[in-house]
Amino acid sequence: MSAYNFEEQEKIEGLKSWWAANGTTMLFAIAVFAATVAGNRLWNHYKAEQAQQAADLYAVLQQQVEKGSELVKITDAAHLLTEGFPGSGYAVRAALIAARAAGQAGNDQVARDMLQWALDHAEEPEIKDMARLRLASVLVDESKYDQALKLLDAQHAASFTGLYADLRGDALAAAGKTDEARAAYQKALDSLNAQGAYRDVVQMKLDVLREQRQ
Repeated sequence: MSAYNFEEQEKIEGLKSWWAANGTTMLFAIAVFAATVAGNRLWNHYKAEQAQQAADLYAVLQQQVEKGSELVKITDAAHLLTEGFPGSGYAVRAALIAARAAGQAGNDQVARDMLQWALDHAEEPEIKDMARLRLASVLVDESKYDQALKLLDAQHAASFTGLYADLRGDALAAAGKTDEARAAYQKALDSLNAQGAYRDVVQMKLDVLREQRQ
């Protein structure tokens, strides 16, 4: 029994020595762990609230568009998202919606600004490709052909090849570069669905340029 007590005492003394050497560090580690867990919970709660607020604002924006509200109301709703929740997927989509409304209202400046914001902040490749295409279209309408062509030269998904080539043809044709425009339209035709109505439009453009050549 005494041997058992002696061994037990040794263990106790060993634990005391270990605690004296490591107790403070252990307490600090426990405190850091507890703070991390609490911090993660708070951060997750914050992100959830931010996401919900962004979703609510996006719904308001869609309502404004559906009601046919004035452009200023639509852009105000979009700005709340782009400025308050720039990292959310809703913000980029809001910018695209506002750009479309601005284009329909004939306000190229707002459309261009919104599309540039979407292009700069989009993380999804398809959204970025779409924003770039639409921005280039605005630039073509403004006769800024060199700027539009520079955008259209950027890498993009294969699914956008036909659309990019078609708009490139528009820019080149408007700039008087008919040979290059014909090549661009032909590339568009080769990339677009043979049964699609949009392909017929591109074919008409190419036919017009061919007639001019004759």
